[in-house]
Amino acid sequence: MHPLDDLHSHGEPTLKHYTPPAIVATALTATLLLTACAGGDGSSGGDAKAAKTDQAQSRTPSPSASLSAESTTPVFALPSDIDTAVERHPTGNATKDGILRDVAYSAQARLEAFAKGDAQTANMNRYFAAQALTYWTQRVAAVRKDGLTVTGHYRFFNFAVTDVVNTKTAAARYCEDQRKAYSKEIKTHKVLRTEPSDTDFILITLQAAKDSHGDWQVTRQSWKKADRSCVQG
Repeated sequence: MHPLDDLHSHGEPTLKHYTPPAIVATALTATLLLTACAGGDGSSGGDAKAAKTDQAQSRTPSPSASLSAESTTPVFALPSDIDTAVERHPTGNATKDGILRDVAYSAQARLEAFAKGDAQTANMNRYFAAQALTYWTQRVAAVRKDGLTVTGHYRFFNFAVTDVVNTKTAAARYCEDQRKAYSKEIKTHKVLRTEPSDTDFILITLQAAKDSHGDWQVTRQSWKKADRSCVQG
């Protein structure tokens, strides 16, 4: 079982829905994400390194100390036994590109939190808020308490914006491939491997809101394993 997957341990359904705020209730169907790896186990190593970041959209650092989305690019400190691949392509729309850039960063921030065993990282607080941040704070702590962490290769692809409301709130989706991602026991360093399957492909849908710094923060998420739009051979 992958540490990001609490479905089997808690007996919850594959897709868990939440009612979105009134501001977007007529435009979005938002849900709180509990991501899962069908064939995965997690592991964390001791030596940290900067993770691969989204190459489809680079941002030039600004001399300003501001955390503006246009001035600072996050650095993800992942253990040496974790690597990521972000496959995101420009849409030709500046607003959508900004949303998807930060959605991709949120995926890496979540992985970094599990690797560190701490959901209160700078990147988590930058790219998550509200119900989503509360959930992940609890989930990361629970996984850590169980003596597990994450390891392996994580691939994020098929990014798309499905709705934008007043340039301040948006709905988006992407796929996560965890065929080579696993859980790892912190104490013994044992990697809990499973056979790859279609359930290693996860469709993630989310709601995001733009903050005062210009960053898009994930506020609600949902996931569905083995979704046809994500499964690949």
